[in-house]
Amino acid sequence: MTDSAAPAWNAGKARAELAPGALFIGGQWTPAASGRERAIVDPATGEQVTQVPDSAAVDVERATATARRAFDEGPWATMHPRDRGRVLLRAADLLRQKAAAIAAVESLDVGKPITFTTYVDIPTAIDLFEYYGTLATSIEGAARSTRIPALAYTRREPIGVVGAITPFNFPLILSSSKIAPALAAGNTLVHKPAEETPLSALLLAQVLQEAGLPDGVYNVVTGAAPAGEALLRDPRVDKIAFTGSTQVARIVARTAAESLKKLTLEAGGKAANIIFADANIPAAIETAIKAFVFNTGQFCMAGTRLLVERPVYEDVLAALAGACPHIPVGDPFAPSTVIGPMAGQRHRDKVQGYLEAARKEGVRVLGGNGTLPAGGGCFLSPSILADVSQDSRYVQEEIFGPVLTVQTFSTEDEAVALANGTSFGLAAGLQTGSVARAHRVAARLRAGIVWVNGWAMLDSAMPFGGCKQSGYGRETGPEGLDEYLQTKSVIVSLG
Repeated sequence: MTDSAAPAWNAGKARAELAPGALFIGGQWTPAASGRERAIVDPATGEQVTQVPDSAAVDVERATATARRAFDEGPWATMHPRDRGRVLLRAADLLRQKAAAIAAVESLDVGKPITFTTYVDIPTAIDLFEYYGTLATSIEGAARSTRIPALAYTRREPIGVVGAITPFNFPLILSSSKIAPALAAGNTLVHKPAEETPLSALLLAQVLQEAGLPDGVYNVVTGAAPAGEALLRDPRVDKIAFTGSTQVARIVARTAAESLKKLTLEAGGKAANIIFADANIPAAIETAIKAFVFNTGQFCMAGTRLLVERPVYEDVLAALAGACPHIPVGDPFAPSTVIGPMAGQRHRDKVQGYLEAARKEGVRVLGGNGTLPAGGGCFLSPSILADVSQDSRYVQEEIFGPVLTVQTFSTEDEAVALANGTSFGLAAGLQTGSVARAHRVAARLRAGIVWVNGWAMLDSAMPFGGCKQSGYGRETGPEGLDEYLQTKSVIVSLG
């Protein structure tokens, strides 16, 4: 980092309050059975932040046994939904009280700009716990009219033990989107956060314990892939809630099928953002920039494919290329920073490899020449790949970084065909001045969520999830709660 950036980073680090570097099982902080630990590194500087246990199958087995016992014997599953809701609402209040410290930890762990963690990540997590704390009161069955002489009704019950496996890019949000509805429904959990970014999960364990969650209901195991695989294979786990790449999602689905676990899979994306010539072009350009640089492009719903109607194509492309070098890249704790580091060196090298390959292939690469912080760190400037073909790997593969492909189209039908022309179906968007076109095109786009004249407009009340190779199931909204409930029919003879 540059000398001018160091004070901001040091001040931000000082605000971070780390949870114990230990597993959280049965309400207790404990080391891994082997004693092995993994270093957690600040991606902005390469400095070690702390160490956490490197869990093995034996640690996951202990956490799963604890969660199973808490579900089968503990009070949580049978507690009145209103009482469970009160615990979630207390957790939301505690998150609000600890917001500054948790935002600093998330920025330190992931490299997110502090402005984003403060105004996006923390408020979203708070809202999720409040939303599901309130929605818990709506869990109820229904009486049914039948021809048989019986009183027939349904019950909505928790599934059991949930294994939550979460990614590195939005640790707190994507953990909360699973934990809050799972707890509201009455389930117990074993949470395996991403090996690179586990710190907010450990903080969340502290918050939930302080909020009054019974011991054993929420358990955290840190570590690499073997811990996640052990969770997938354990027959005592009834459901897996996974967010991650499509490649890993396929492995999760195959492994979970061995014991017929219920699944929610939110996998990769390659979202198309369509700019029609009748749009407010300056606003559409601003939206296009936000759509691909938000969270340093490490966003499964990022708008990394831009489709521009031919009459405005060159103007839009020129504006984007001119803007890229001026997007602030640097110290996550500087308030002006828009793009922080990639979450780790391995991922930065992967994205850089795409850019180097594109240049070798003669792809027109624009941007990518902004000023980067000195002194190391996993930083990349935003880049644009112009005039790429639909079958190009840069259009078809999820790069997961601040890289935008730009294509042109002439008709609405062509725009829809291009937008739908990948294996993914998580998100899409369009910018237009026509209300009729907005509804018409939104209906034709194969995606779990479609934004019109904006991007990443999300709310706890609205579900999100994908189709095609972007997974299945939904998170957030009432649909997100349904994913953690199962229906039982009860028929009482009146004869």
